[in-house]
Amino acid sequence: MTTSTERPPAAPGLARRAPDFFLVGHPKCGTTALYEMLRRHPQVFMPDLKEPWFFADDLLIRAPADSGLPETLEEYLSLFAAARPEQRIGEATPSYLRSRGAAARIAEVSPQARIVAILREPASFLHSFHLQSVQAHVESEKDLRRALALEPARRGGDAIPRDCARPEALMYSDHVRYVEQLRRLHAAFPSEQVLVLIYDDFRADNQATVRRVLRFLGVDDTRHVDVLDANPTVRLRSSRLEELVRALYRGDGTTARAAKAALTVVTPRRLRRDALEATQRHLVYGTPRPLDPALALELRRRFRDEVVKLSEYLDRDLVTEWGYVDLD
Repeated sequence: MTTSTERPPAAPGLARRAPDFFLVGHPKCGTTALYEMLRRHPQVFMPDLKEPWFFADDLLIRAPADSGLPETLEEYLSLFAAARPEQRIGEATPSYLRSRGAAARIAEVSPQARIVAILREPASFLHSFHLQSVQAHVESEKDLRRALALEPARRGGDAIPRDCARPEALMYSDHVRYVEQLRRLHAAFPSEQVLVLIYDDFRADNQATVRRVLRFLGVDDTRHVDVLDANPTVRLRSSRLEELVRALYRGDGTTARAAKAALTVVTPRRLRRDALEATQRHLVYGTPRPLDPALALELRRRFRDEVVKLSEYLDRDLVTEWGYVDLD
């Protein structure tokens, strides 16, 4: 067990405390589940806003007006104002790992911060991330192979979905530059302040991984850990049905506005939201189909060199663990 209640000093010139740790990694790599499990620990404080995005301004092209994301350092630090002096405070923005400038900006504000990065086997990651992007209306191309083929056009500003606020997120191959991303972290922080986790280990034993993180953060790792499966991957069953449900909730269109007005009179907002989520869960979304074996093989061949470099960088045989042997 490793415990410490000594409050780390605030960064120079800051009246409020900056975070003591950051969870980074890509979407669909376990950061949401880890965030939810860590914030249940009494010696850890993490704000309700899981992803502030504050240090990844190179990726956030246009945030929705109602996003609630902090725009100034004071607004950002105010997210942690409710933390008790003895608590470790942190946040979880997966895109910090992909951002070219986030690591250096974090180091300027919180040089003693600890960084927890989570990496996932490329083919399974891209499959899961693509499904989530379709569900979130970031991606309009439902076929992953065709979505990958659109990368060159999208780099030139073409074929960008209407509701996509961050077109760079659709550059799928950029997400899998793991060694380049880790080098940015290690350039900004000493190695003892960076913990690299593999998603497979987290899925195989949630509790052991969480306890490892707690030890890394210097808090009590002997407490009970609730196992959670947050942000599960789903498949969009019907785009038309999903649009209809969303339109009804927002009140888009004359009929939808009338229906929503009637529902508003008799149904509290929380219950309406819960009903929307239940409808989406049971009618709109379904269990994701497995990744097509032929496409999985294509992706493994495409990213084999990256996995080899990552294996060497971490001194761990991920080539074998992730099935990148004998791909010819």
